Amino acid sequence: MVNSVNLVAYLFPGWPFWLIVGLLVWNIVWKGFALWKSARNKSMIWFIVLLIINTAGILEILYLFVFSKMGEKKRERKKR
Repeated sequence: MVNSVNLVAYLFPGWPFWLIVGLLVWNIVWKGFALWKSARNKSMIWFIVLLIINTAGILEILYLFVFSKMGEKKRERKKR
């Protein structure tokens, strides 16, 4: 049976283990915030895209700071 450390070393040869763990934590944190915000904004398309596509946090950060703000402005204009 293969343990997880050996599997990571096999999949990412030459990469330090701490770097891989750091990238995983980074990705999980940003994905969690982006999924939470897209769910609160009732943005089903963004929720599905963010859930399926893995970009190491890049798409999630863009959604949080760019695209979600654009959606909020559209909703404010509709209310007026």
